[in-house]
Amino acid sequence: MTFYYQTRTWNSQPQISQETKDLWEHVSQKANWRIVQLPNGFYQTEYQDPNEDTWHDVTRRETLEGAEQAIDSSVEHYSKKLEFVNGPKVVKTFK
Repeated sequence: MTFYYQTRTWNSQPQISQETKDLWEHVSQKANWRIVQLPNGFYQTEYQDPNEDTWHDVTRRETLEGAEQAIDSSVEHYSKKLEFVNGPKVVKTFK
């Protein structure tokens, strides 16, 4: 009986476009976010488009504190993504 076995390796990380990097840098700054209250009483988080004067809605929360926490989480998320744009981070090396 013969088994076929195949492996794949990555020599480099998948390439991310400059436009995507620019967006991640933009949304990783809290100054580019805002919270608006909707007619139904919910709070909506939005970030400003880096190229235009428009706002893009992201999440809706029941409380103002929840909306601010959502923004803080988004800022942290995109900041972490930017850390790994240039490849994985070495955490330990053996000799």
